[in-house]
Amino acid sequence: MSYANSLLVVLLVPALTSVVLAADKSRLDDQTQIPQVPVKKMAPGYFQPPADAEIPANAFGEMVRKGEALFINTKALAPEYVGNEMNCVNCHIDRGRKANSSPLWSAYTMYPAYRKKNNKVNTFAERLQGCFQFSMNGTPPEATGEVITALTAYAYWMSTGAPTGKPLPGRGFDEPPPPRGGFDIARGKLLYEAQCALCHGADGEGKKVGTAYTFPPLWGKNSYNWGAGMHRINTAAGFIQHNMPLGRGETLTDQQAWDVSAYINMHERPQDPRLIKGDIELTRKRYHEDDGVNLYGVKVDGVLVGQGVK
Repeated sequence: MSYANSLLVVLLVPALTSVVLAADKSRLDDQTQIPQVPVKKMAPGYFQPPADAEIPANAFGEMVRKGEALFINTKALAPEYVGNEMNCVNCHIDRGRKANSSPLWSAYTMYPAYRKKNNKVNTFAERLQGCFQFSMNGTPPEATGEVITALTAYAYWMSTGAPTGKPLPGRGFDEPPPPRGGFDIARGKLLYEAQCALCHGADGEGKKVGTAYTFPPLWGKNSYNWGAGMHRINTAAGFIQHNMPLGRGETLTDQQAWDVSAYINMHERPQDPRLIKGDIELTRKRYHEDDGVNLYGVKVDGVLVGQGVK
């Protein structure tokens, strides 16, 4: 597929996952230097999850707090399941509470649900496992193990009072409509350099304090892989527009969000773990051709995108 055609068909770029992106506080010292995110109070129209002070002081509450700790410091607390340098909170801002950042309170109550991605009805546990496999380029924890149990408990508690099976405002990333003239990678590069590189690095490598990442890598071996939902340009555009630059979300136009998302998602990252027989084209046709707008298996400036990095 040519780059020109990709403007019309493939907008699945793992967009600007500039997702920025515990029980045992002694293990979380690496997080103390992370800049505090200015979180705006959610508009009255959004569901309000319970406050931390409402977590019960019992065995269930202890599991909820373990889940919250794992959600914030996934790499540090569950390194055996995380293959890059991402944490759940990188894509789900404010500990999974922020509207239009795929908040937990809007997710738990929508499962079990059919997912086209794996062509089956998924439980919430299976949905979490998918995050580890793709967004964290790792190994899915056991569905009945403590990691998934703790994260599920946290999501369940966050959704206290939310209606079951009813999509709530602020769910997902609320993608902006495609620009009339398509996205422009060159413009996206300029915007990235002006508004994103300060936190995420000139080469999308992220920023660290010591050994801990304060801002997540957006491409390269330590970022999400080619199977992650954020590799879709349209998905990343929604996340970016609502949440980036950090603390100044909803300041980019639809065009800017698409442009910078495309720039981010034209870069290489770990291979899609579903790679078929080592063939990018077969994998594109099976998993990416109808998966939103993305550049996997597309040539950009004569270079085939989707070759992956290790």
